[in-house]
Amino acid sequence: MRVENKKPWRGYWVLAAVCIAGMILPLEYTGPAVALPAIQSELGGSAIALSWVINAFALSFGSAVMAAGALADQYGRKKMFVGGITGFTLFSLIVSVASSVVFLDLLRGIQGFFAALTMAGGNAALAQEFDGRARTKAFGLLGTAFGVGLAFGPVISGTLIEVFGWRSVFLLGALFGGVALVIGVIQMRESRDPNAVKLDIKGVFSFTAFLVLLTFGIMQIPQSGIGSTSVIALFSASIMMLFIFIKCELSHARPMLDLSLFRFKKFVGVQFLPLATAVCFIVLLILFPIRLIGIEGYSAIKAGEVMIALSAPMLVVPFLAALLTRWFSAPTLSCIGLLCAAVGLAWLANIPIGAQSTELIFPLMLIGIGTGFPWGLMDDLSIRAVPIERAGMATGIFTTMRACGEAICVAGALAMLNFLLQMNLQQVSQQSHNVISTAASNLTTGNFDNARDSFIYLSEQELLAIYSDSFSVLVYTLMGITMLSVIVCFITLRNEKAAINSNQF
Repeated sequence: MRVENKKPWRGYWVLAAVCIAGMILPLEYTGPAVALPAIQSELGGSAIALSWVINAFALSFGSAVMAAGALADQYGRKKMFVGGITGFTLFSLIVSVASSVVFLDLLRGIQGFFAALTMAGGNAALAQEFDGRARTKAFGLLGTAFGVGLAFGPVISGTLIEVFGWRSVFLLGALFGGVALVIGVIQMRESRDPNAVKLDIKGVFSFTAFLVLLTFGIMQIPQSGIGSTSVIALFSASIMMLFIFIKCELSHARPMLDLSLFRFKKFVGVQFLPLATAVCFIVLLILFPIRLIGIEGYSAIKAGEVMIALSAPMLVVPFLAALLTRWFSAPTLSCIGLLCAAVGLAWLANIPIGAQSTELIFPLMLIGIGTGFPWGLMDDLSIRAVPIERAGMATGIFTTMRACGEAICVAGALAMLNFLLQMNLQQVSQQSHNVISTAASNLTTGNFDNARDSFIYLSEQELLAIYSDSFSVLVYTLMGITMLSVIVCFITLRNEKAAINSNQF
């Protein structure tokens, strides 16, 4: 009798531990975007090295999340959560004392790996503690925790940077990680899958190598050119690793990624939803604080306040979208939401550098509201787009595509902005290619003062106009990709409800 009284409380403690981890992880992903100008000011570093401060975390998380789930099933969910949050906490402390950008990049990659272990073990532990509607509510609270991390991450990071410096952002991660660790050790019970199979090691390494090579190739384009030997070599190597990964998965008895799921048209269509949200939301979540702080001269706190307009809708809109599915299909709501986001992007593209912050609020809010609709529906759609017995694998693939897609989109956006800046600077300056490339890299990462010092014949207003034009073209491109995703999703998912009801797979 006494044990049964403790069970519900233990479940709530486990939920608290996982939600604390779920809240701090998105903050640790987006926080460095607000901190990037301060990091560059103190540690220096090239544009590529600074970009890896953001991308290393996302890529290692995305490439490890499926493998982490398999490890949790094989060795135990509690062990994986405790080991993951311990590593995350420890490396958050080490990151806070990093003395170079390259060292910081390496630590961020390790931090992302432990974040994947944490969430894989935590999600599986929640599934063990709760059943039925209680499980639905538990995962709903976890989603809210993620939303809180996204919504208030920029302003929290901005305040910490302004008052204590950029290193305090990572110390906050260590503090919350330590709290989650203590609760998890005391309250979480061990569980594992008795039918778990050996980890697909070859698949893990080939997939990770593919992602790293592809991302590094994209980031190298502005400096070396798309036809350069280094870029071609990186892309060729990434394609080779992709073929090796596919071969490994086709020959493995229990593959990490079941490629046969891509035979379902609706499942392929669903993958465009996280692509669209990455393009219209995550990219701005990373790049726009750099513009506000590094180019327009906002304080970190003020930039964080402006960014709330973009991220705060994530606290409400996904829940609202779920309620509206009683009257409208999820694909319809997702497409309408992305159309709203595309309108917001077009609006934002027409607001020049130097405009009042109040002019930015409504387009950013429209983008956030529009993105919130697919954000709250696409996980369920990814499951319903395949037979129910394939739901677990579908979730793993979708989560991986989502995390990796976000990292690649951010890398691509940074590279495109750098490329556009180089082109526009070449049209108005006779400086050497190296000077222009360095200046474009400084502008991309928010170091306006160094870029201005490179051009003695260009006024500050002319340089700001060049950045404004380049950023506008980038945002219009994001709008175009979002619209393309809407078209693909509408074509592939428009009969989704009828297909699910009739089991026509």
